[in-house]
Amino acid sequence: MKRATPFPFLMLVALAIAALVVKPTPKPTPVGEAINSGDVAWMLTAAALVLLMTPGLSFFYGGMVGFKNVVSTMLQSVVALGVISLLWVFVGFSLAFGDSIGGVIGNPMTFFMFDGVGEATHKTLSPTIPLMLFALFQLKFAIITPALITGSFAERVRFSSYLLFMVLFSLLIYCPLAHMTWHPDGFLRQHGVLDFAGGTVVHMSAGFAALAGAIVLGRRKSHLANEAHSPANVPFVLLGTGMLWFGWFGFNAGSALAANGTAAMAFGTTNTASAAAMLGWMFFDWMRGHKPSALGACIGAVVGLVAITPAAGFVTIRESIVIGLVASVISNLAVSLRTKSTLDDTLDVFPCHGVGGMVGMIATGIFAKDLGLTSGLTKTFVYHLVALVIVGVFSFVGSLILYKITDLIIPLRVTHEQEDEGLDLSQHGETALGADLLGGAHANGQAHPEFAVGSGV
Repeated sequence: MKRATPFPFLMLVALAIAALVVKPTPKPTPVGEAINSGDVAWMLTAAALVLLMTPGLSFFYGGMVGFKNVVSTMLQSVVALGVISLLWVFVGFSLAFGDSIGGVIGNPMTFFMFDGVGEATHKTLSPTIPLMLFALFQLKFAIITPALITGSFAERVRFSSYLLFMVLFSLLIYCPLAHMTWHPDGFLRQHGVLDFAGGTVVHMSAGFAALAGAIVLGRRKSHLANEAHSPANVPFVLLGTGMLWFGWFGFNAGSALAANGTAAMAFGTTNTASAAAMLGWMFFDWMRGHKPSALGACIGAVVGLVAITPAAGFVTIRESIVIGLVASVISNLAVSLRTKSTLDDTLDVFPCHGVGGMVGMIATGIFAKDLGLTSGLTKTFVYHLVALVIVGVFSFVGSLILYKITDLIIPLRVTHEQEDEGLDLSQHGETALGADLLGGAHANGQAHPEFAVGSGV
């Protein structure tokens, strides 16, 4: 019988008790304008849309992995809903949006346990909507970011160590980047860096953390043996893509924080960039002699969504077509380079999110209305190039350190026997297929033909 692990449950109980015992400290909150009911209605909708992206990501990733790892891969995304939601209430929101300490991090006591986060507006963070709504909207970004990373070390990471890494990454990588980029006194924002909805904070941070994770955890046994990989369920990938695309309207258009023309423009550029990237990826594959695949179309669509994220409210519809198309080709080539290397980024998180986020940030520096190169100004473009270096190095090196710390506490990688068995059974005691079907699929250690769907990632 496996030894019980009471520590996580006891920690949760302690946090629950602390939430009741710690009393809020009366303090003045800088109140903004009167609440705008139209803005509130839109932002409630946007927050719900962004939440949908995490289950969408679970389907997107879950369909791409092997049949023995579907449940574990999907759970790695979904569990972030629980872990990050509580972390955000206790200290995450304060670290990201609390009173600035040197433009790098927020004071952890500013909104500790959501102290002072309520129905009133906030003068600088949420002038026309309740601060509570702003905090919950930002929470959804914090949830999906560590979930994005999981695609890089899918099929070999220990669940308990992933939970620890997720907490460390959120507190020490995500929150500082969110503060530097989005807080009014943040270092990058003060220096003119434009990131409308998370090209650096979400996608570059996740992409570079994914690259570090793939390096630290090493290659899967199947990757070392050069075994062909067949996605477990391509329809899951299609479903996940649709959910992500739908939710991304809240992600980007909601970042206007108001029901206004900027939100409408971001809504339009989001859709157009994704459409251009979907077709760009598929047709580029076709031109290079590959069949136009469902996987290619889905990955391309997501790359377009990634690339338009930092630019969504700053560019025109016509420019968004260019951004989506260029991002699809560059990320496609990055995936090709990755497949020729020994790097085992299982679901190509770095080529899609890291590279896609960088393309989007560069494009923002070029096309941003009244501030980009096309407006005759170089300042924003140069700042964006510097920001790419800062964010990339901070996320990559910081994540490398956090992986090493995590591995010292709880080994990151499962044993070879657990990897052979599959993480669904070895980590969770569950399967996506059912016992009878799984037994047939395990025969001779090979995937049953019925489950060998698709042509690989």
